[in-house]
Amino acid sequence: MNLRDLQYIDAVARLGQFGKAAEACHVSQPTLSGQIKKLEDYLGVQLFERTTKSVRLTPAGEQIVALARKALQITRGIEDLAANLRQETVGSLRIGLIPTIAPYLVPRFVRRLKEAFPALKPIIQEDITDRLLAQLHEGTLDAAILATGTDARYVELPLYREPFLLALPEDHPLARKQDITIGDLDPRELLLLTEGHCFRDQAMDVCRLADMAVEGTELAATSLATLLQLVDTGQGVTLVPALTWEQARPGMEHVAVHPFRDGSAERTVRLVLRKGYPQRALLEKVAAIVRDSVPEGMRITPGNGNARH
Repeated sequence: MNLRDLQYIDAVARLGQFGKAAEACHVSQPTLSGQIKKLEDYLGVQLFERTTKSVRLTPAGEQIVALARKALQITRGIEDLAANLRQETVGSLRIGLIPTIAPYLVPRFVRRLKEAFPALKPIIQEDITDRLLAQLHEGTLDAAILATGTDARYVELPLYREPFLLALPEDHPLARKQDITIGDLDPRELLLLTEGHCFRDQAMDVCRLADMAVEGTELAATSLATLLQLVDTGQGVTLVPALTWEQARPGMEHVAVHPFRDGSAERTVRLVLRKGYPQRALLEKVAAIVRDSVPEGMRITPGNGNARH
């Protein structure tokens, strides 16, 4: 049994398919499957229940994979600590981002990051908040860029505050209104992301500030780009983060966008890491690079951003 075997069973447990796990581990599927079978024979227990359509952990597999993840986390911690002690920014840095941030923020900071740390290889992963936090806790991610608060297990480095704008069809009655507030919205017109996206929850929270109910909303989408396409075709209105609109604007011919007068609609974006992470100093430098990649008026000045330690 070796670390490679532990990486294989962790990948299958996370991804639920041998094919996807093999791709993530950069090996062929027969190689990965064969190695896991050898490990099962060595241990004398079956780790996975295999069918033609799915793969799931056995009760024994759940316990062994949990220990495997701890071993992998300790191994990565040793590697990271050694690199930190050498004062070298080399190797990989695994950063997770939520889907409503990744496409609009990554192009802004990755090149700056590579220029600042040429020997560092950033590995970007996009997923919803709950899954990113699970991977951060397990140690398969070094940091995550999120738009919701976490808990005492983590350190949050505030990056920027991003206002929400109201996107609506250009012929909508509100498009001609100068000062728009949350209370002007008709909840029946509001387009939301599907369940599981934190931006959906944030949009609903903003609406609740005005005592509005959104249960009647019929249309939902899996991405902000799709929401804006729906608005462009006159299907309703939506809230859109400022960075998203800056990138999406050229393709939206029939969409009008307005800020909210009261300034209550916004989100705080944070870089989140585990407490005790050995390369915190590096992540603080990464946070500064990300912060400098957004418009100056959105940046949260270090020391004044309610950082939680």
